[in-house]
Amino acid sequence: MAKKRTRADARKRRHLRIRRKVTGTPKKPRLNVYRSLNEIYVQVIDDTKGHTLVSTSTIDPSLKKKFKGMTKKEKAKLVGQTIADRAKEKGIKSVVFDRGGYKYIGRVAALAEGARENGLQF
Repeated sequence: MAKKRTRADARKRRHLRIRRKVTGTPKKPRLNVYRSLNEIYVQVIDDTKGHTLVSTSTIDPSLKKKFKGMTKKEKAKLVGQTIADRAKEKGIKSVVFDRGGYKYIGRVAALAEGARENGLQF
């Protein structure tokens, strides 16, 4: 009997295919995106050590107050701006973008646009 493939399985396969090519170094860490139905999470990761350098999400208590009345896309853009600011504080100027197997549209694109607006290069 054939195994049923779900959308989540397809995304995981795409993400593994991307991860073969995209790695984060101390000089140019990886900006990883995870998108759930309602939330979006982003981390800046140094893959050589396996450490998360900076992270934020829509469930971050410092951002929760600002989200009142915003759409999911607007929230993603604000999260992108926040991750860029936090990365700059740590001395990170450029990253490798890992979209996590998601298409580069909607919230993922808005997050990337927000990070670029605040000076993060990728």
